[in-house]
Amino acid sequence: MPHSMTGFATSEVSVGSHKLAWEIRSVNHRYLDLGFRLPEDFRALEPKLRKLAAKALQRGKVDCTFRVSNIGSGQAQSDIDHDQLAALRQIETKILEEWPTAGPFTAAEILRWPGVLKEDATEGAALAEPALAAFGEALGALKSAREREGNRLAEMLSERLSAIETLMQSIDGQLVDAAPRYREKLLERLAKLDVEANPERLEQELALIAQRTDVSEEADRLKAHLSEVRDILTQTDPMGRRLDFLIQELNREANTLASKVQDDELARRAVDLKVLIEQMREQVQNIE
Repeated sequence: MPHSMTGFATSEVSVGSHKLAWEIRSVNHRYLDLGFRLPEDFRALEPKLRKLAAKALQRGKVDCTFRVSNIGSGQAQSDIDHDQLAALRQIETKILEEWPTAGPFTAAEILRWPGVLKEDATEGAALAEPALAAFGEALGALKSAREREGNRLAEMLSERLSAIETLMQSIDGQLVDAAPRYREKLLERLAKLDVEANPERLEQELALIAQRTDVSEEADRLKAHLSEVRDILTQTDPMGRRLDFLIQELNREANTLASKVQDDELARRAVDLKVLIEQMREQVQNIE
């Protein structure tokens, strides 16, 4: 079954006086695009985190945010970096000189400034493994969420495949007597012009029209592509790119069919066909 590239997952774990929290969001993307927001003391974990994510996911734009908070009742395990604080004060002074109405930094803004709070390096190292484990849990939850969404996409695609197959049966029925209808229309036009057609010339024109409006090959290719889409949807490997290619082929054949038909009813069916294929294309864009 297909997996969606859209999903959201979180995980939390308490380690001593710290709470570690991961939040992962993913949307559709042509390739796997990983982004990490980590506290400074955990930047060294990014290569390992990327390796874990690349092993679990194939495609999608994935934003991973990691937060560490102190939940202990004792003294906070952080100290203020006075050098960073002095540098921030200089920045504030320059800003106020250029923009007096901006107002000074608040205490909360100062504490959030990167590097102002110095974390205990020993504690940061001790939290590395729990952070990786929590990330693995969040990845697992994300994969489950993407799988559930993929199942819903598969159901919607299957419904539209069935609708297209029904539509193709209707088109096949219309094609059976298309030539007689073309003949009747041509005779009606000649009658309105009060022109008596040469029988031999008439048959030649009908033969040319039949050749130009023959869409049997397009209909056969459409059916073959539909069958292949159904087959791909039963597989377990990433299928988004293959489905996207097939949707392009379906759309190409549908456009050719719509441009060749001369019958009003067939033209309406061709439009319905293109609408269903476009709906499938929108859904396929989210499949991994």
